[in-house]
Amino acid sequence: MWLPSGWPVRPGPGEGVNTRAILVGLALGLGLGIAASATGSPALLWAAGAVEPLGQVFLRAIQMVVIPLVAAVVFVGVGRIGDLRKLGRLGGLAVGFFWATTLPAILIGMGVMGFALAFTAPVPPPTPTAELEPAGVGIVDFLVNLVPRNPVQVAADGALLSLLIFIVLLAAATTALPSEKQRTLTSFAEALGDALTKLMSWILWTAPVGVFGLAAPVIAKTGMAMLQNLAVFIVAVVVGLFILKGLVLLPLVWFLGGVPPWRFIPATVGTYTVGFTTTTSVGTLPMMLQEAKKLGLSERKYTLILPLAASINRPGSALFQSASLVFLAAMYGVPLEAGMIAAAVLAIFLAAMTVAPVPSASIVSLAPALDVVGVPLAGLAILLGIDRVPDVFRSAANVVCHMGAATTVDEMTRGDSDEPADGAGQPPLP
Repeated sequence: MWLPSGWPVRPGPGEGVNTRAILVGLALGLGLGIAASATGSPALLWAAGAVEPLGQVFLRAIQMVVIPLVAAVVFVGVGRIGDLRKLGRLGGLAVGFFWATTLPAILIGMGVMGFALAFTAPVPPPTPTAELEPAGVGIVDFLVNLVPRNPVQVAADGALLSLLIFIVLLAAATTALPSEKQRTLTSFAEALGDALTKLMSWILWTAPVGVFGLAAPVIAKTGMAMLQNLAVFIVAVVVGLFILKGLVLLPLVWFLGGVPPWRFIPATVGTYTVGFTTTTSVGTLPMMLQEAKKLGLSERKYTLILPLAASINRPGSALFQSASLVFLAAMYGVPLEAGMIAAAVLAIFLAAMTVAPVPSASIVSLAPALDVVGVPLAGLAILLGIDRVPDVFRSAANVVCHMGAATTVDEMTRGDSDEPADGAGQPPLP
């Protein structure tokens, strides 16, 4: 669903994911898999294997939509960033703050998950190692391969990072076109994103069956060790999000925004709480606007920055995605070489800045990063079943980072004469 101005929001009631049903499907899949693994019963092992096609159909349906959906969302997102040049220094500083939190978030996620792997148990890869395609590349090859010779071919081959590079360049070129042509292309991309979002929502309603079909055979092969590893993954992500807030966000707000932690944290408790419970930035926007006013920020600034941040600022999602990449690579036995890590960081950065407007979008948008390092996309469905806990924490981290952006940019632009006039260039609020 897209607002008229192009701001993505989560599907409304009746359009999204049935979280309780997914948990039921996951519990049934885990129960069947554990029972098959613990007893070694031929009948239970057969049953766990027999439901695998259900998961494969669900996974293929996601793969069917994810490439055009990510392409459409990235196109609109880059076009929106391009329009910020009309807003002068204010827009530039806002995007700069988004990047200054997103890039460290990616590195923190990788670092925390790399450390947490020491507490995971060894499990056999859900996909046999012999079936995995080697994806190791050097730095030079990685840079060369970023530029696709044929965008249509790379889309057909599923080379998502090269496709994203083409989409970014195309969207950047679109911003230089006359306004009428620019609106035509952007409107088409938004309409395409609308349709694909609706289709993805339909697919995700089958997630309870799909998760059941994916969890049962995986747990039957790996046993209780997989549950232990998933618990470690959740704890690592939550710890990483608090590290992001304590070591990156709060220092930036203090030293650049002039607001110390003992003032910023109490002033954003409402924002954090609403983001935690609603798991959506746009749904938290009214609370953010209210607390920005209490902080004494300039209304003509925060009414621009906060909706913009709710649309393209996702440091919590970036941290989750980078941690997921390291976790899934270890689970499938895929070594992460330097070139692969660089490619993954770039893919996560692009995807996190333009997260698709669907439930558990941080998982769906992880596909390009998994593709470049050679991790099977089946790992996405494994994470989908346990996403509720990481989702509430990363959404809360995202909205607090939105407040941090507004606070910091407000301070850095005090006294500027090139600020947009009240209401000028501002996107309509939901």
